[in-house]
Amino acid sequence: MLAREVMTRDVVTVTLAASVTEVARLLVEHKVSGLPVVDEEHRVVGMITEGDLIYQDKKVHMPAFLEILGGVIYLENPQRIVNDLKKMTATKVAEVMTSKVYTVKEDASMEDIATIMVERQVNRLPVVDQNGKLVGIISRQDLVKAMI
Repeated sequence: MLAREVMTRDVVTVTLAASVTEVARLLVEHKVSGLPVVDEEHRVVGMITEGDLIYQDKKVHMPAFLEILGGVIYLENPQRIVNDLKKMTATKVAEVMTSKVYTVKEDASMEDIATIMVERQVNRLPVVDQNGKLVGIISRQDLVKAMI
């Protein structure tokens, strides 16, 4: 079976300017756990998931450091806390989404799709045409349905 045979064609999407509140409403309303983020030309530029939204409620973890002779030596990358705080206080999709997105073409096999999902630890893959425009999405549940 190929991606085009099992993908969901009616994909709910959001834009970079959408609010986090709007995304939460869409996730609940459509009973999905993630949405592709698309640009004006309907090309996938990111993914936003329940995990991205839940991130905003996590505890802040301060980086460990040592103070020696008046100097500070960080034992962890202090930039991580800056990135965490940005994501935790985000109000727009562009600020909280995952921008590294794995996609598949319409003629991708189930084996290729399953391999990407397992190796890249993703739960859904946007399906794009030869021009890179979104034409569908495949979730893990779609793969399980295809098995039966």
